[in-house]
Amino acid sequence: MGDIHVCWAACRFRSFKEGLNLLYLGQYSCLSFSIGVKTTILSYIFLSEEKELRGAREMDMEARRHDTKGESVCVMSEEITVDWRGKPSNPNKHGGMRAAAFVLGLQGFEIMAIAAVGNNLITYVINEMHFSLSKSANIVTNFVGTIFILALLGGYLSDSYLGCFWTMLIFGFVELSGFILLSVQAHLPQLKPPQCNMLTGGENCIEAKGFKTLIFFVALYMVALGSGCVKPNMIAHGGDQFNQSNPKQSKKLSTYFNAAYFAFSMGELFALTLLVWVQTNSGMDVGFGVSAAVMAMGLISLVSGTLYYRNKAPQGSIFTPIAQVFVAAMFKRKHICPANPQMLHGSQNSVPSNGLVDPSSDPCRLVHTQRFRFLDKACIKVEDGINRKEGPWRLCSVTQVEQVKILISAIPIFACTIVFNTILAQLQTFSVQQGSAMDTQLTKSFHIPPASLQSIPYIILIFVVPLYETFFVPFARKITGHESGISPLQRIGAGLFFVTFSMVSAAIMEKKRRDSAVDSNKILSIFWITPQFLIFGLSEMLTAVGLIEFFYKQSLKGMQAFLTAITYCSYSFGFYLSSLLVSLVNKVTSSSSTNKGWLSDNDLNKDRLDLFYWMLAVLGFLNFLNYLFWARWYSYSPTSVSTTTQQGTHGDNYGFTNSPKHVGDESIP
Repeated sequence: MGDIHVCWAACRFRSFKEGLNLLYLGQYSCLSFSIGVKTTILSYIFLSEEKELRGAREMDMEARRHDTKGESVCVMSEEITVDWRGKPSNPNKHGGMRAAAFVLGLQGFEIMAIAAVGNNLITYVINEMHFSLSKSANIVTNFVGTIFILALLGGYLSDSYLGCFWTMLIFGFVELSGFILLSVQAHLPQLKPPQCNMLTGGENCIEAKGFKTLIFFVALYMVALGSGCVKPNMIAHGGDQFNQSNPKQSKKLSTYFNAAYFAFSMGELFALTLLVWVQTNSGMDVGFGVSAAVMAMGLISLVSGTLYYRNKAPQGSIFTPIAQVFVAAMFKRKHICPANPQMLHGSQNSVPSNGLVDPSSDPCRLVHTQRFRFLDKACIKVEDGINRKEGPWRLCSVTQVEQVKILISAIPIFACTIVFNTILAQLQTFSVQQGSAMDTQLTKSFHIPPASLQSIPYIILIFVVPLYETFFVPFARKITGHESGISPLQRIGAGLFFVTFSMVSAAIMEKKRRDSAVDSNKILSIFWITPQFLIFGLSEMLTAVGLIEFFYKQSLKGMQAFLTAITYCSYSFGFYLSSLLVSLVNKVTSSSSTNKGWLSDNDLNKDRLDLFYWMLAVLGFLNFLNYLFWARWYSYSPTSVSTTTQQGTHGDNYGFTNSPKHVGDESIP
């Protein structure tokens, strides 16, 4: 269930309306050349789209250049996009759902390939490479964690230098090469230790070392590098296919998130059933080979849409404006901020007579806030009697500083989802082994592969996601007035609350399974552990989509791809934290000479996995309480002037408030 998320940052949108239509969750969607899946997903997305925009209006170019020193130029116009030849794109020929479908094809095939490997990797590492259970669990979590942290590299390269299409194409071939090398390594006996049954004779099995281990990890991390850099750009490039300056399309952001998550569920379902079945019955070498073939089909899908894409050109390093703020603030650290924020460089210098500030009147500018006042020193103009021009590393605009403040303010929200993904890691590792110790027989001749347990929530979500979008969102929209039904922060909070019960269910079921096996010598059916997967699937639909939508709404110009990559880092840190917790728990619980650690044995009947699950349940609930605090802190937006805010194009209130209050779109009850 693991690579979730998703799918999830559209690249370099200049405003909220330019970036809000076609994003994801779709890091994994099952589409394009897959016959039955293509029909299902396309029909759902086309129905939810209502009407394809054919005659998008061409807006006149309006350049708003600030004549103040050191302030960056802001050009407000329809987003400039080009076709594959570098010529201006034609809205009647380029972009739209037709072009996005080819990107969704890559998303679907990529998740099938990577999920089939990642979700059954622990079985291969134990049975073929002969690593211990705890070491194997750490290998898997480190692998998945690396995929998501490398999403930052993919987002940075795309936004700054390569663009979405070329980033996907280059690193897609890197990922494909990794799958091929894994297949070769799994097929050749010379590249593996001698065969041995780890369940019956684990003590006599020889662990893979030296060159064999080197080949395995090189192949594995080629896959991680390729997948990590491809993921955020699939979302970004799909979003680029839509003209976000049209209000009708800007309302489709949440709809696209849900539709893409539906597609993601289909992709995961195929991976966790068909591809895992191939791995289990035909061997991991064939399974890895099928993953390579599926990834190749995804790249074919991507290239097939070349003639239809709208492409956005990279615009240089996205870190430079951020670094300029910190450098300028440091050099002016001894200066005193003026009492009147209107004296700051590039500040809103006038308020309309009606007392309302409409951010849409100048979407390039953000309103000054009182948070992180030390950064405001970067906006102080030096008055020394000399008409001296300060460069961008000495003087920044208020908008530039406010963007950095927004990024810093969003970090606690991001951090609160790390524990959520630590729980996700358990469903890909220990829960798979938990299923291996249970009765997997469905019929006399068919046994359920334990890794396929993770397909259960996706089967349910295939029905839940359309119902959520069709019934819940319109109903909630009438009550809240929010275009997504509920705000992203509320959606994240609901998911963090429900995930605690996933671990409660896992702990109860593991205790029951262990007692039956040890005391009564009975093996429970594998279906006893399905509730933990179902609950987590529901919570993940809420949290993953909410996190992507939350970051995508931030007013950070030109960083949408990188921001979505940041959401993947939550998965990365969650999986790394899982590895740390496993090692720490083993060390603490085996401190005495008579007691072994909760997870120190390869036999779950001797381990205390149920206690580990209870610990995670408590940790998850404490994390939810922590999230409530930070969500309220983020929603509280003290501003410089006591006037009433009008909601602008960003869907979030970044204007003036007449009193300290929760921001309308992001308030938490």
